[in-house]
Amino acid sequence: MSLLIKNGTVINPAENQMEKLDIFVDDGIIQKKEKNLEVNADRVIDAEGCYVMPGLIDLHVHFRDPGLTYKEDIATGSAAAAAGGFTTVCCMPNTKPVVDSPETVTYIVEKAKEAGLTNVLPVGAVTKGMLGKEVNDFEALKKAGICAISEDGKSVMDSAVYRKAMKEAARLGLPVMAHCEDINLVEGGVMNMDAKAEALGLKGISNAVEDIIAARDILLAKETGAKLHLCHCSTRDSVTMIQEAKADGIDVTGEVCPHHFSMCTEDITANEGNFKMNPPLREREDMETLVQGLHDNVMDVISTDHAPHSAEEKNQVMEKSPFGIVGLETSVALTMTNLVKTGKLTPMQMAEKMSYNPAKVLGIDKGTLNIGKVADIVVINPDETYVVDVNTFKSKGKNTPFDGATVSGKVKYTILNGKIVYSDAE
Repeated sequence: MSLLIKNGTVINPAENQMEKLDIFVDDGIIQKKEKNLEVNADRVIDAEGCYVMPGLIDLHVHFRDPGLTYKEDIATGSAAAAAGGFTTVCCMPNTKPVVDSPETVTYIVEKAKEAGLTNVLPVGAVTKGMLGKEVNDFEALKKAGICAISEDGKSVMDSAVYRKAMKEAARLGLPVMAHCEDINLVEGGVMNMDAKAEALGLKGISNAVEDIIAARDILLAKETGAKLHLCHCSTRDSVTMIQEAKADGIDVTGEVCPHHFSMCTEDITANEGNFKMNPPLREREDMETLVQGLHDNVMDVISTDHAPHSAEEKNQVMEKSPFGIVGLETSVALTMTNLVKTGKLTPMQMAEKMSYNPAKVLGIDKGTLNIGKVADIVVINPDETYVVDVNTFKSKGKNTPFDGATVSGKVKYTILNGKIVYSDAE
């Protein structure tokens, strides 16, 4: 099938290109990219007033499959990804069973192919059973199809075990995606440790919970030569440490989630489960530092940490609710509304942080609109305003504090391997 995308503003970080062009796709490949293309195509998309970007890549999602499919499964997660403009996602390993065997990796890969809506790249667990004791066989997991290793949901608290894992990951060229949390310092906290927590009578989680492990992981990456990616950074000191580590020549990147740059602890209106996430919403100064870090290109990536739960689980007070909110179907709008429309990020930076840079972190040949590349493309109307409505989500998870928010930036089409897998109009 051939496809012609006309009249859109093409944003391609790989060529530092932002101009009005037509794109012709045939056999799943970008064949031509010119002004006023005159070609016969099976399907024509008029992208007037829209940005045409490389398909978005989310380094951090939870599809809950295998074992927790009442929250999400690979088919519904893939549908949510496509609706959000994502053509590649990395699935974290804290499933049941955890992703610590080639068989589980193969199961995820096969189910994703069956769904056919997005490229799903499994992330392997650092340790067997995610128990923090014994390093997994990364070589076998890599052969089966993992793209990285992570213990996401918690940290490997034994530094010797983690160092061994980092050395092996460095040998195999696997990125290490780090969830930075000193579990011994959490002490039952459910939100940020500040005046708002006190006002709500809730136990707080201090910035040090994240910062201590971030510092440790950076130092281990320096020692082992591992490629380190810090997930869902939430504190001002995480930004400072990444900046200093990069200046020191350490191979480290950092991601920020839309909820952490869109909200701070002041925005928590009640003791309600949809405000509970890990790491928590931090103070305004932390939020502003994260935004500045994105603006200054200290922070490389925007990822969602899409974490679906059932309504029964989340519709409770924070003490009883699990951590996490969904993010795939709000990421574009929150980035456009809170960063691009406010001048904090350029449209080019948005494409870099949501596609080009994530591809570089993974070392995969994606995230570009160069001629000859696979046609993974998203078409976004930056000016279309709408109200977030969880009832329209493709995800099983409806747990978000952004329900009812008025936002700008609508995904109009998601194209995977040259095939339209999502259309806003259909």
